[in-house]
Amino acid sequence: MAAAYSHELTRYGMPVSLTSYAAAYATGLLLARRLLNKLKLDQYTGQTEVNGEDYHVEALTDGPAPFHALLDSGLRRTTTGSRIFAALKGACDGGLDVPHSEKRFVGYNKEEKKLNPEVLRKHIFAGHVAEYMKTMKEDNPSKYEKHFSKFIKAGIKPDDLEARWVKTHKAIRADPAPKPKAKKETKEKPKRYGKAALSYKAKKNKVAQKMAYLATKKA
Repeated sequence: MAAAYSHELTRYGMPVSLTSYAAAYATGLLLARRLLNKLKLDQYTGQTEVNGEDYHVEALTDGPAPFHALLDSGLRRTTTGSRIFAALKGACDGGLDVPHSEKRFVGYNKEEKKLNPEVLRKHIFAGHVAEYMKTMKEDNPSKYEKHFSKFIKAGIKPDDLEARWVKTHKAIRADPAPKPKAKKETKEKPKRYGKAALSYKAKKNKVAQKMAYLATKKA
């Protein structure tokens, strides 16, 4: 019914870090908003203020029911902190009704048996990446320039990451519809070096001509 890919995030203002936890969340958000927009269910806005707390969409009192979906993890490992659950979190915050447990989100403490929303929010906005960037920049500037060359080229500094992801989320909500595919240019017909195949009618006519020619020779 709908599909979303992390490479589409470049269209929404995030050209780098497209395989991160934050990107997986944003891709899930994009999928949810795109599907609900397509089905005219975008009155289910979801969690607009991302705070890292677990969110389950509630049905409207007078209106259609929320779109119910199930997560199929396929061959992906369902370990705590997996990006597949980041995509699930984005889809839930986007307004989809996806049954889930908070136990697999980043920030869940097994001993205390509860989720730390601040840790999850930090990963959603790539705070852990920003910290890693800062540490590397201080400890090994040359490695930082090589490892984060795409960030530098795009003009994205560690302190800019959260603001960029916030803008990306807003852009997704503003226009989640897929971009129309560009029409392919019509290619010229390839040159033909062999004889074109004859139609049934042409073959029948050719045989008749041969038979008529042979008949005249016998006479």
